[in-house]
Amino acid sequence: MSNLTRFSPFSNLARFDPFRNDDWFKGFWMSPFAGEMDAAPRIKINMTENDKSYSVRAEIPGVKKEDIKVNVDGNRVTISAEVKQEKEEKKGEKTICRECYQGSSYRSFSLDSNVDESKVQAKYDNGVLELTLPKKNGNGAKQIQIK
Repeated sequence: MSNLTRFSPFSNLARFDPFRNDDWFKGFWMSPFAGEMDAAPRIKINMTENDKSYSVRAEIPGVKKEDIKVNVDGNRVTISAEVKQEKEEKKGEKTICRECYQGSSYRSFSLDSNVDESKVQAKYDNGVLELTLPKKNGNGAKQIQIK
């Protein structure tokens, strides 16, 4: 007996956000599944600022701490992550569906003030990267060690 799945053409409308127009027509000319499977997951961030520093909270689920890199160059911050997929194939089994992403994604942004690279703090726990980026007047580049 085969497994049947009901397709609902309105399922994507439930996730519709009228204030975010960057993906209204994403995959419009493609099949319903092709657009969602090919896209790399985005690193979503929340950022706050006070007089002394910037605080960044980035959601990077499913990534090991060792596979995340944070680079600071003056006022430019880049967060990159690599997702690796284990290929476990057992004899007599075949893959029917694979929706898990494998590859790299990154997010880069500029701040109003330069960052003091020597005082940057980074912590990664439960899929969330937290950065504290102290402000300074100067420049230089440094890769940050994640604890």
